[in-house]
Amino acid sequence: MSSTQIDNIRNIGIMAHIDAGKTTTTERILYYTGKSHKIGEVHDGAATMDWMVQEQERGITITSAATTCMWNKKNINIIDTPGHVDFTIEVERALRVLDGAVGVFDAVSGVEPQSETVWAQADKYKVPRIAFVNKMDRVGADFQNCVEEIRERLGKKAAAIQIPIGSAEEFQGMIDLIEMKALFFGDDNLGATVDTQDIPSDLSDEATMAREELIEALCDYDDELAEAYLGGEEITITTIKEAIRSAVINDDFIPVLCGSAFKNKGVQPLLDAICDYLPSPIDRGEIKGHSAKDIEKEDTRKPSEEDLFSGLAFKIASDPFVGMLHYVRIYSGTLKQGATIYNPHKKKKERITKILQMHADKRTELAEAKAGDIVAVSGLKETITGETLCMDHKPIVYDLMDFPESVISIAIEPKTTADEKKLMDSLSRLKLEDPSFTFNNNKETGQLLIFGMGELHLEIIADRLEREFKVGIRVGAPQVSYRESVLAAGVGENTFDKEHGGKLQFGHVKLKVEPVDCQGGIEFFTELTKRDLPQEFIDAIEKSIRDTAPGGAMAGYAFINIKVTLLEAKYSEESSSEVAYIIAASNAFREACQSAGIGLLEPLMSLEVVTPIDYTGDVISDINMKRGKVLAMNAKQNKEVVEAEVPLAEMFGYSTDLRSKSQGRASFTMNFSKYENLSREMAKEILEKKGIYI
Repeated sequence: MSSTQIDNIRNIGIMAHIDAGKTTTTERILYYTGKSHKIGEVHDGAATMDWMVQEQERGITITSAATTCMWNKKNINIIDTPGHVDFTIEVERALRVLDGAVGVFDAVSGVEPQSETVWAQADKYKVPRIAFVNKMDRVGADFQNCVEEIRERLGKKAAAIQIPIGSAEEFQGMIDLIEMKALFFGDDNLGATVDTQDIPSDLSDEATMAREELIEALCDYDDELAEAYLGGEEITITTIKEAIRSAVINDDFIPVLCGSAFKNKGVQPLLDAICDYLPSPIDRGEIKGHSAKDIEKEDTRKPSEEDLFSGLAFKIASDPFVGMLHYVRIYSGTLKQGATIYNPHKKKKERITKILQMHADKRTELAEAKAGDIVAVSGLKETITGETLCMDHKPIVYDLMDFPESVISIAIEPKTTADEKKLMDSLSRLKLEDPSFTFNNNKETGQLLIFGMGELHLEIIADRLEREFKVGIRVGAPQVSYRESVLAAGVGENTFDKEHGGKLQFGHVKLKVEPVDCQGGIEFFTELTKRDLPQEFIDAIEKSIRDTAPGGAMAGYAFINIKVTLLEAKYSEESSSEVAYIIAASNAFREACQSAGIGLLEPLMSLEVVTPIDYTGDVISDINMKRGKVLAMNAKQNKEVVEAEVPLAEMFGYSTDLRSKSQGRASFTMNFSKYENLSREMAKEILEKKGIYI
């Protein structure tokens, strides 16, 4: 693949709040580019990209689906991501490998809570974006308000490159502010024909003002444009487009378009904008990683087939015909079917058996894939989500991804002995696919617990176990995933001095624990040097403590927010061993925690409720009843936005509560915020339900 061809690739994601119209927009893109011969509608359960049964039944996107299409001789690889907060991991790993993104906004609701979440994720990976204000055909659509909210709530320099012609039932098309033409879309062939006309006379002044505003915004990023504008020169279409492209690629500027994907208006200009303004792999430049041998030493790869192969496995999916598929973004070089590649994280070689180009759940086999491509491969045995793939003679490691905290669990059990055998295998496959899902056997209760991001997430997991993996299960009620921590400082000391495996084993450990507000697991420090104790034994002590922490010491909940300091360790040259220090460290850690006193922490959720003003009082009263704390209230058009923090334990079934409080007219978004200490009385009540008395 030549650099010119790589320059024609656009790897983009479609991202937004739930119900903003991401999948509907993607369906129109596939239709107008000739990838699909008919438009699949989300509400009919017929959307191409929502191919899972669970997606079709609920009318939402659950898993990010990949496809590819052509427009204006550009090859566009698209990942349609979920909008529901429970599946935010899908957005995270898509944005990790994409070169650009389209943020879709509801013209009525503007910037919604999950829009802010995905925008922050895109900021983290410095992904250039354009914005598409969708649903201009709805009553209450306000394009200018959306542009203002993108500037204010998302903190981005944004300007319209189109303005709508009418809104709600009167929405007819849009004015292109760059070429100063009106665009209309014929209804006879599902909007496939774009009719370009002169700007209606009654909108001429508004269009001229909006174009001036666009050029003034771009002057901040283009000195030549600023000079020409201030000198009163005519600004050419090419100059404006080049200025927009440069500012977008530098992640400085958001061009805003408008339309109604459902009514087949505005999607072709959006495709033009994707090709014109979002970067190719070449524009994104060298890909930075670090040496596999030295994490401090930076290493890079060029986005070219001439460089050595490197890529990132960003998603794993179970395919009924091919088995486990790894989705890979190829950053450099060429990958051929049958090739042997290297995983520097596992220090293992892997063999590629098939390379597939994906179109949702359909696939086309390829002989090879090159820099800039996003493909699925089969045959990988050791690789998990987020790991680098490269050549073994010059390995590179790209940064791993961050995965969110699982804060909710349900107990499940197999219906029959035959189901028991299949269940653990099926759960392991689901964990491979979804790093935000996990499971374990609770030693205290003997229950098998599955952990996820929310009630819907766990509902989908249970549904897939039964329908996709054919495992009969019984499902318990959702449970809160509490954590344990220490209340004060405490010291623990333990000696292991026994014959083990036919040899005397010795290890002595003394350590101190104390609470820290780090919203994480264990922070480990040592006061010892390599002279006091060989490094491999210090490492064994640290590993033992980190392995012990997930089991807790009171109710089987994981320890978090604890600083552990290794104070002392006795050493015998003849009999000291890793095994002895591992056992001694584990016992000393538990003893230190017991002496410090153990408390329970509960997850607090960030809650945002959008409610008609008439019901604000009832909503706030309900939040207070749930031990919640209202943090802020903001008016938005004729509604009130209530921001609060509420314990997760109080939020089960909240959608039903909110419906009854607002006659079904309020909506909410909720995601994990932090862990906070529980009072002794509440902790005692929770533990007594588990048969634990303190």
